[in-house]
Amino acid sequence: MRHSMSLKARRELLRATAGRYQKSSKKEKQIILDEFVAATNYHRKYAIQQLKNDSRDLDSPKKQPRKPRVRKYDDAVKAALVIVWEAANRICSKRLVPFLPEMVAVLERHDHLSLVEDVRPRLLEMSPSTVDRLLYKIRRGRKGVGIGTTKPGALLKSQVPIRTFSEWDDTSPGFMEADLVAHCGTFASGHFLQTLVMTDISTGWTEFSALLFRNQETVLQEIRRIRKQLPFDLSGLDTDNGTEFLNYLLLTYCFDEEITFTRSRPYKKNDQCYVEEKNGSIIRKFVGYDRFEGFQPYQILAALYEQLRLYVNFFQPSLKLIGKTRLGSKVIKKYDRAQTPYQRLVAAESISETTKEKLKEEYDALDPVYLLTNIQRLQDLLWPFAYVELEQSSSSNLLPVSQQKKTRQSKMESPVPGEKESCSTQSQVENADRMYRRTKKKRKDSDGRRWWRTRADPFENVWPEIEQRLADKPYLNAKMIFNDLRQAHPGKFQDGQLRTLQRRVKQWRIEQFDDKMNVENPFSIPGNCDSK
Repeated sequence: MRHSMSLKARRELLRATAGRYQKSSKKEKQIILDEFVAATNYHRKYAIQQLKNDSRDLDSPKKQPRKPRVRKYDDAVKAALVIVWEAANRICSKRLVPFLPEMVAVLERHDHLSLVEDVRPRLLEMSPSTVDRLLYKIRRGRKGVGIGTTKPGALLKSQVPIRTFSEWDDTSPGFMEADLVAHCGTFASGHFLQTLVMTDISTGWTEFSALLFRNQETVLQEIRRIRKQLPFDLSGLDTDNGTEFLNYLLLTYCFDEEITFTRSRPYKKNDQCYVEEKNGSIIRKFVGYDRFEGFQPYQILAALYEQLRLYVNFFQPSLKLIGKTRLGSKVIKKYDRAQTPYQRLVAAESISETTKEKLKEEYDALDPVYLLTNIQRLQDLLWPFAYVELEQSSSSNLLPVSQQKKTRQSKMESPVPGEKESCSTQSQVENADRMYRRTKKKRKDSDGRRWWRTRADPFENVWPEIEQRLADKPYLNAKMIFNDLRQAHPGKFQDGQLRTLQRRVKQWRIEQFDDKMNVENPFSIPGNCDSK
């Protein structure tokens, strides 16, 4: 509704009415408010707010401005949070906050963190939303998409029972899902490295193994090796339908060792949701999506996994889904408190006290910052061996990054034994570039100049005429010549072609100047006062 009074009149009425309204009784206020609303056409609630807050004509002192809030989480708390977050490899706040007391104690034990007494309680009482707010400007993440190389094997499908995500015993450690991750880049043919990933459903304990080739014998050999270093007995094994798993070798081994062997449904990745999640959050995050071939990168990748299994299982907490409730189209998920696989194993009743003591001794001797530094060092050794596809090329034009740059004369050394080096979470590559790494395609060798034309030359027929005029009258510029051409050839040249002519004239003059320099005197510049 349009106001019948001007803004200036409404303000004058407000000044005259506010003081009387604030000193009146309740009944008098109702009468004053009715009159004020009728005159100004204000909403009743807005009118009450204006009449109550307007004190420009009152004798009462003005309200003092509110003092700014004191920062509870200052720069000192933020700096300590960043150190812990970097040591935890930049995990999300919901996983980091429950693990903060444990991680702070570990970092202080290994002299990576020293907290003042007033900083410690503020750091440990942070909520996940506060952590997200403090780390907003420095946290970055990138994810990529890989390609699958699983080939279905139909020979033993009838002999291996199907397990879905809603079945199996996941209350005690020992039932694991297994899968392969292909390091093939964007081209799945030929030989390339593979990674065998095995994840325990109950605790999230994950083991990794690098494979030089993908075949039945290699997979079975690595499963045997992984089984020996597990802190629990392998009771069940669930795989996909690839031929590297569905074969008589693995089936016979599981039967002889009394291991429950099941498979997932074809094209149903949610049946193996536990190991599929580790493929992305661990393998792709730390190794990336590049293509790796050969024995030397295989050795580096195997050494990387020896460090990574300790770092992930002892210092990377994870959330576990404990329930889902559907309300119409909305699904409400409930998760437990974030814990590391080591913490879940220690709390498991089926694990013996001897095994728990060994895990505790191993945990006390581990330094997360030292492990993360070794992982980053091995990443720097591995990534130069990535094969990168050249742009506009066939699959045969795949070159290692190490051949496109200067060859790195560094010999791989295992960082596990020996004395500790100076540990720092900073490395040759920024942390944001380490996650989900995908090397960009390389352009073909070129001088950067395009020698072909993309459209017809508008000055092809008149160019001899232009050259003659430039030779006779060097003072002419391209715009003067263009105006003369439009008068001599009406309707042939458009306004947008002036810039083309300017570039052509500039190039012609450069060529004429170079020719003149080469013929007359290549060591003197025409017009220079020093040359006579």
